[in-house]
Amino acid sequence: MAAHFDKVKNYLLDMDLKIVKEDEAAELVVVEDEEYGIKNLVVDCENPIVILEQLIMPVANESMELYKRLLQMNRTLVHGAFVLSEDGKNIIFRDTLQLENLDANELQASVEALSLAMAEHSAELLKFAKN
Repeated sequence: MAAHFDKVKNYLLDMDLKIVKEDEAAELVVVEDEEYGIKNLVVDCENPIVILEQLIMPVANESMELYKRLLQMNRTLVHGAFVLSEDGKNIIFRDTLQLENLDANELQASVEALSLAMAEHSAELLKFAKN
């Protein structure tokens, strides 16, 4: 529904996120606020949910230590989770929210959870990227 997409888009703009790409037909926008660790965050309205995904980094070396640590990090996230892409080659932050009753605070909390996750875990993730 275009109404959901317009609502989500307006919420993102109200958060002062910069829209860097938009596909109205697919009900998808890509936003950023690099100061807060938001870089190419894909916000995709797929009724009945909105999906938020941001590439965090490629998997440099598959290791049990990395996967175990990602699961431990997930425990500390307020919203969303670190996940692997379908092919297992990338680490992505992903969150899903219900569109029907979505409000600005809920969407903002999800975006802020990503920002907080990056602030808390980016240094450690970078170490895994170099291994």
